[in-house]
Amino acid sequence: MSKFTADISHPRYNSLLNRHKLEVAANKGMLANSAMIAHGRGEAFDYLLGEVTTSNAKHATTNALAHLMAGKRPIITINGNTAALAGKELLQIAEAIECPVEINIFYRTEERIASILKYLEQLKQQHNITTEILGVNPDAKIPGLEGPRADCCSNGILSSDVVLVPLEDGDRCEALVRMGKTVIVVDLNPMSRSAKMASITIVDEITRVTGNMIDMLEQENPPEIDVNFVNAANLQQSVNVIAARYM
Repeated sequence: MSKFTADISHPRYNSLLNRHKLEVAANKGMLANSAMIAHGRGEAFDYLLGEVTTSNAKHATTNALAHLMAGKRPIITINGNTAALAGKELLQIAEAIECPVEINIFYRTEERIASILKYLEQLKQQHNITTEILGVNPDAKIPGLEGPRADCCSNGILSSDVVLVPLEDGDRCEALVRMGKTVIVVDLNPMSRSAKMASITIVDEITRVTGNMIDMLEQENPPEIDVNFVNAANLQQSVNVIAARYM
């Protein structure tokens, strides 16, 4: 495993740091074989967006956090990539809004689950976080899905009313929406199936999203739900940002 040596003055320091985090996570057994491909695809769209949080992404983040805070049974799900890139921040957000997190991965193996759990438990200990971590012993299924990726916890995803599913796949997103949940997705591709199916899509990079949410949680006035939010219009704004940069 290579040592991370990029200087903070490098114009793409954050991107290089994230790649290194994924390299470390892969060596720990946290990632699926396709994880780097998925990350690279997201990076390509981040290039197109200018590697910044756009105004509509910031608004979607505010709306998403407001829904999580207002939810009766909110849940934050974590896969290998999100654990590696923003595990600490997602745990801190869950702690602040008093909800559990659930490990939920597309290519489920007990080895990967154990590796992700170990990493998250270390983060909890290091940062004095008490958030409950679910997903190790799933006892329920997401209706409409087949195979191990349908596995979930009855006191987590299954019974949730608002669910944050960063870097989600389209089928699972659609299944959760069919269950009547408010589904919040973080996806740098505004044209993906997940982005289109979600209740709220944050078209932004996951570490920027979690950083923005933590900043909002520290503000005196809590975020408010935008009852007029239309996700299709939000996605179109992201497409417009990309188009305007290259016209």
